[in-house]
Amino acid sequence: GRPALIVRVAGSQGSAPRDAGARMLVSPDAVLGTIGGGHLEWQAIDMARHALREHARLSPWAHRFALGPSLGQCCGGVVDLAFAPLSAAELADWPIPAAAFHVELHGAGHVGQAIVRLLAALDCTVRWIDTREQLGLPGMPSETELAQLPEHITWCPTDDARAEVAAAPAEALHLVLTHRHDLDLDIIDAVLRRADHRFAGLIGSATKRARFLHRLAERGIGEAQLARLTCPIGVAGIDGKEPAVIAIAVVAQLLQATNPTPSTP
Repeated sequence: GRPALIVRVAGSQGSAPRDAGARMLVSPDAVLGTIGGGHLEWQAIDMARHALREHARLSPWAHRFALGPSLGQCCGGVVDLAFAPLSAAELADWPIPAAAFHVELHGAGHVGQAIVRLLAALDCTVRWIDTREQLGLPGMPSETELAQLPEHITWCPTDDARAEVAAAPAEALHLVLTHRHDLDLDIIDAVLRRADHRFAGLIGSATKRARFLHRLAERGIGEAQLARLTCPIGVAGIDGKEPAVIAIAVVAQLLQATNPTPSTP
């Protein structure tokens, strides 16, 4: 019931902030999504809002932006934007792409909570799993915090963490950081036995890694699967043991795991 315009990147030539298909929704008082930011986006928002103010009924139109000469953006390419009124037909035809990756996050302590706060803003789905029943204890999220989780993050309390591993989708990224080492061992054992994971990460030190590798080998996990264990977790070069710092390093590593081939400049 609110007037709004869809602004979509229809095409581009040369260097541009976003590829074709990127879009944003512009109303008189709100913007959802992005076509790349900067002067291009500011001009597009201004153009859309001017059209909303001046016309009760709008027809689709297109506009070409030369990023260098007209907007002063150093990209230097050309972007074609398509403007169209939001309608019931547009909504019905609005594709909802699949999430870029899925995370199975075992552990709701300080680090788990910090990781969830970062994943809340990313294009992913998450099952947040913990075996502890009592919420609101020191180090655990409150019921209010869980109620405010975005739709793509699902809180999953359980008394059988291994069964949750079995229920995980293929190609998931598994993070294991519970409050007990014996529980960590059981969960990562189950993850490695599945063999269809994209990432198997275990929080801990190099000493913990060595001990776990020995115990997992005793349980019959083969060398090929043991080699797929990532422990410690987090990209190298980010120092600090604060939960927020660890979370940044770990989420960066997840992004690397989902896009292992660097893009060409």
